[in-house]
Amino acid sequence: MAKRIPFEYPTLAGLPIGMIDDLRPGQVAVFGAAEATPYDAAEASHSALAPAAIRAASKALAGQLKQHDFDLGATLVTPERPIEAIGVDLADVKTRVRDAAGNRERIAAATARVLAAGAVPLVLGGDDSVPIPVLAGFADHGPVTVVQVDAHVDWADTIRGEGQGYGSPMRRVAEMPWVAGMLQIGIRGLGSGEAWQHDDARAWGSQIVTSREWRQRGAEAVLDVLPQGGRYVLAIDCDGIDPAVFPAVAMPTPGGLDYENVLALLHGLTARGTIAGLVLAEYVPERDDASRSCALLAARIALTAIGLMRR
Repeated sequence: MAKRIPFEYPTLAGLPIGMIDDLRPGQVAVFGAAEATPYDAAEASHSALAPAAIRAASKALAGQLKQHDFDLGATLVTPERPIEAIGVDLADVKTRVRDAAGNRERIAAATARVLAAGAVPLVLGGDDSVPIPVLAGFADHGPVTVVQVDAHVDWADTIRGEGQGYGSPMRRVAEMPWVAGMLQIGIRGLGSGEAWQHDDARAWGSQIVTSREWRQRGAEAVLDVLPQGGRYVLAIDCDGIDPAVFPAVAMPTPGGLDYENVLALLHGLTARGTIAGLVLAEYVPERDDASRSCALLAARIALTAIGLMRR
């Protein structure tokens, strides 16, 4: 990531523009990653415009950050805690559709530098291949437990000859020795591949919680499998959210978490340990409505996460 990047679009909810070399411990560092490893090197990711769209929608929230936030249970920006103390927006990692290896290297390096500064990365994707290099950036900052929200298990080995694409992120991150565990929430319907993929996930030790199980058991019971005091990296694929709430995804699947379920997850994780990083992937702007309601919902999730990660 370049040290100084000019903006041609808003920052997330008015966060100040930041430079990676000037990060301070405890800040949340937002950056975008349009894509990592596309299946078609001639086409941009279906979520390539997501970082800009989420930032643009978040402008509607920027003027309200000094108000009490009931979703957070606190006021994010106060006279004692100005917005620049909370976090910065570092712009986007430079990605190229024909340079998958370079994309992964740059995303991993940006994540590692944020962590080395004592800051917390919040990554606006981008398709669901982005979590692979983000987790690679935690190599010197483990162990971590991956908590995934997704309709799909994402344990494919290769698809169309590619092992680093958006159908394989959980299998790839499970191969990283600093990933100590995995909890997959919201799994449902079709699209997760053949049964051997799920068998492999469970054999590795992943805890797979279907959408129905999440609703039946509740957040507290589901999260009880996580290590107390752990460091969690949260990977949210937006198709893990109910398409009645968030339809702007590539693979809408009936069921899933609603917005308040996501809030329960965020609060539950911070009650048990620390959210060490977050990736918000698979929002497809061209499928959003004219009001960009899904982008606004994604921005709300990101802002709540920022407040909780700051704690």
